[in-house]
Amino acid sequence: MSHPSPASLGTSRAAIPDSALDQLFREARTVTAWLPKPVPADLLGQAYELARLGPTSANSSPARFLFVTSPEAKERLRPALAPGNVDKTMAAPVTLILAWDTEFHEKLPTLFPHADMRQYFVANAKLAEETAFRNSSLQGAYFILAARALGLDCGPMSGFDQDKLNAEFFPDGKWKANFLCNLGYGDRSALRPRNPRLSFDEAARIL
Repeated sequence: MSHPSPASLGTSRAAIPDSALDQLFREARTVTAWLPKPVPADLLGQAYELARLGPTSANSSPARFLFVTSPEAKERLRPALAPGNVDKTMAAPVTLILAWDTEFHEKLPTLFPHADMRQYFVANAKLAEETAFRNSSLQGAYFILAARALGLDCGPMSGFDQDKLNAEFFPDGKWKANFLCNLGYGDRSALRPRNPRLSFDEAARIL
């Protein structure tokens, strides 16, 4: 796959094809029923490689990705799930625990080498937590789009006991769960009609 040359980066880009917009947005759905088809580990890696390119504040990249795939790991996850999320999570080939790193700023000398941003977060715990949570949420959204672009279906969800999950999977306290996302190949015959969305006039303003 070719990449744009530095000279071309400042030029305007054409819109992506309608078929791509359909796959990413119009025909993409939150999946709750899954086909018994495994997801190759290298496909998860490809999705991460795309998602990591999305922008974050000071290139902080605070998201951490734990892919739960084995039956044994799924059973560790079960007690933290809300009752309505158990069956679909157990059936999904992969459940991503999208977490954030409380010590993300320790990577900033590498990720943002041209300025000392680490000092701002070391000195301000509230700013560090807000930055980590907000930007890991962004990275989770980038990952969903990357996964869809590679042909996977996604079922992002809240509906879990964060304290239980953190105690089970991140007992040292350095990572904290943000949200979960089931991944795989959805059984589209089980989909219900898409729920309404707010119109532009209901949800947006231009000043």
